[in-house]
This record gives sequence, C-alpha cells and structure tokens, in this order.
Amino acid sequence: MRAFVFDSYNHPLHEADVAEPTVGDHDVLIEVAAAGVNQLDEKIRLGEFKQILPYRVPLILGHDVAGTVIRTGRSVTGFHAGDAVYARPRDHRIGTFAERIAVHEADVALSPTTVSSVEAASLPLVALTAWQALVVEGAVQPGQKVLIHAGSGGVGTIAIQLAKHLGAFVATTASGRNADFLRELGADVVIDHRTEDFTQELSDYDLVLDSLGGENLDKSLRVLKRGGKVIGISGPPTPAFAKKAGLNPILRLAISGLSRKIRTRAAKAGVTYEFLLMQASGDQLRQIAELVDAKAIRPVVGRTFPFAQTPEALSSLASGGARGKTVVTIA
Repeated sequence: MRAFVFDSYNHPLHEADVAEPTVGDHDVLIEVAAAGVNQLDEKIRLGEFKQILPYRVPLILGHDVAGTVIRTGRSVTGFHAGDAVYARPRDHRIGTFAERIAVHEADVALSPTTVSSVEAASLPLVALTAWQALVVEGAVQPGQKVLIHAGSGGVGTIAIQLAKHLGAFVATTASGRNADFLRELGADVVIDHRTEDFTQELSDYDLVLDSLGGENLDKSLRVLKRGGKVIGISGPPTPAFAKKAGLNPILRLAISGLSRKIRTRAAKAGVTYEFLLMQASGDQLRQIAELVDAKAIRPVVGRTFPFAQTPEALSSLASGGARGKTVVTIA
C-alpha cells in the first residue's frame, strides 16, 4: 500500500510502497479517508522526542485518522466492517499517513455523525489533548478562569470550546485578526499577542494551557492565582511525567534538570507546573463525539491537501496562519 515515511531523523517525508498492516486479535483495520497533520509529526521527524518516544526508522508518520472499518481482529466485538470510525493510534503504533492502518480497539471510537470524515480526522489528537488538560488534569469547574494560548491553532480552537462548555471564563492569546472568530468559539477575552502583553491584562486565573513553551510558559505563571496550575504541552517534561512514562533513571535525571527552573519558579509563586503528553483513548473520543454531535464542539479545518501532497501538508505547519487543523484527504 502507499504510505508516507521518513528513513532517518531529519530526513524528508516521502512516499513509499509498504507492507499491509498486521491485524492483531484486538485490532481494527481502517481504510483511511482522511488524516490530521500535527506539529507532533514534525517534532518526531526532527528527532525532538526521540528520547521519550524512541521510534525505529523508517517510520510511517501520522497521528489522526478517520475512515471505515474493513475488518476486525477475532477478539473485537465493539466494531464491525463498515463502521465509520476515528482514532488517535497509541504511541509506537502511529502511521495514519497511509492507505490503511491497524489500530487497537481501545483507541478507536465511532465518528461523530454530524461532521465529515475530514472534520472527524482533524479532532483526535487535539481534542484528546484539550480533554486531558481541562477535564482530567485541570478538573475545570464552572466559574473558573482559564487561559488558552495560541487560540486559533489546532489545540486552541477545541480547548476554547471545551472550556466554555465546562462553564469557565475563557481568555486566549492569538493574532488580532482572529479575535472575532475566537469570540464566536466562546472566548470571553482575546489578547493580541503582537500588540498586547497578556501578563498586563490578565490575573487570578485558575488554569493556563500553554502550547508555546519557553518565555511564554514562564510568563504564564504570573497570571495564575495561588494554587493555580499551568499545563504545558510543549515541555519541558517533568519528573512526574518521566516516572509515569517508565523512563530509565538516567533519562529521569536529565528531565528533572530540564524542568527544574520552571518548577522552582512555579513553587515560589504558589502554583504548579505539569507537562502533558496526551494518551490515546477511545473512551474519551466517544465522549468528544457526543459533544460534537450536540454542537458543543465544532471541528475547525483550516487547510486540506490531497494524499500525494502529504509532505507539503506537513511543511505548511511551519508557516502558520491557518485556523485549526490541516488535514490530508485520501480518495
């Protein structure tokens, strides 16, 4: 079958003829209709995550899929041939930039019924990230104040809607030209990151979801009230994450050093910092699909590319500017 792979870290993505997926007892074989494109794909290609997500190369990239079940493993009972499904395959089983993929049944859910396969493919990774940050780790409650950075991006557009659904007062940072669009999604306050300093405009927030890292992460500590929390999805990883991930002691020590500065500053401010690397979950995708069908969350697709232009789709992320997600479609 056709797929897009890279042969070594830092090498370009290219089309290749690869073997058909092996379908295990608990797997669902999916004919791919569309695949979302994520910054994580590019970070993996560049080797930025190889210490915590070591992959063998050549590797088929792609973390989001929407498509149709072709067949199932002999132990699968919840899915049947012909089902329209979507998924974020678990780590070490990615590979949605392909004509077909076998995914563990626990990572799969029936697609929302009210959106297209392209829109469904835009959701899994970013919606799971938002869910795990706001619902699982953040435990956002009605009336709390939540700041979501990069509101017009893939995670941001979904996180704004989810936070509003949870009853939060929502602020976001973005380009000023996207202000009206983000208010339509549910943002109460939009800070133009080009002309305004969010630390001068916001205070006493309960939670910050940071996808930018670096100085932005450090500044985010200043807008939290005591007892607040910033959840970072760009890093640096923390010792708690390293322990949960089962990383070796040497790597745990290195990770502790990487995040010591931000953890120390957070502690002095009376707040906490957590690193989140989202996990695959079919159960959470089922709940997300219900919110989509109830019109509480709508997918935002900024760009689409045909399957043959998958490398261009990945490269386009570097230029930014698109609202929501970029999706590859497979005829």
